[in-house]
Amino acid sequence: MSAVSETPAPAYRGGSRSWRKLRSHRSALVGFVIVAFFVTVALLAPVLPIADPAATSWSAVRKAPSAEYLLGTDEIGRDIFSRMIWGARASLIAGVISVLLAVALGVPFGLVAGYFGGWIDQVVSRVTDALLAMPFLILAVALAAFLGPSLTNAMIAIGLAAMPIFVRLTRGQVLSVKTEDYVEGARAIGLTHFAIMLRYILPNVFAPVLVQATLTIATAIILEAALSFLGLGQQPPAPSWGSMLNVAKNFLTQAPWMAWWPGAAIFLVVLGFNLLGDGLRDALDPKET
Repeated sequence: MSAVSETPAPAYRGGSRSWRKLRSHRSALVGFVIVAFFVTVALLAPVLPIADPAATSWSAVRKAPSAEYLLGTDEIGRDIFSRMIWGARASLIAGVISVLLAVALGVPFGLVAGYFGGWIDQVVSRVTDALLAMPFLILAVALAAFLGPSLTNAMIAIGLAAMPIFVRLTRGQVLSVKTEDYVEGARAIGLTHFAIMLRYILPNVFAPVLVQATLTIATAIILEAALSFLGLGQQPPAPSWGSMLNVAKNFLTQAPWMAWWPGAAIFLVVLGFNLLGDGLRDALDPKET
């Protein structure tokens, strides 16, 4: 009994090795730098010496980039540089919070379904399959339209639309982990199901969930921009990259810079999260040396 009770759960402990692998992954470092830059800019937006993003000036309508207006102005004279910085807050907050919501809802369902199996697994799996059968964007747009246009509702819609991804991923990982010897040993010494899931199974499915969450943030940022573009996300006059693109589409000939900057920002931040996610996948894969 004592020999069995001392059997440890081989939870992931290769933090230092993974960090060394991540540092050697050049594209992942590039992604980390890009993400860190946008996060820093978004966090510092309230203290940066920039113009009010909602302030209008009819004498500066659609001004081209210059020393006075670094990125130009929009259709009612608002400073695009200021709106880009504040728009980063909306995009990053929407991306991160919506994915956290998806993880918080999806992981427990996947954990319970994979561990207990039986009718619980059948019910969770069929509902998940039905949700995954619907395109991610269409599902999110439908939920956002049902909840109403606002950034909060957009985050809820994106989180619910992304939840089935984490249910499926977690369930698959649990089915593999729950047959390991250390889990059988935990059952043999009389640990409760909750204790086994929390102490022995969950830590061993954390790495793939983290990788998927990083990649899903990139998708969520694109989706938030799409919802804002459609008028279902951040509402004017609050800045959002998606709503800025929605306005810019009407002035592509007269003021193309109105579309350049939010489009480039969305591209770069999504690229950064994708590169970082690929690097994390390689670094956290125990099969990679």
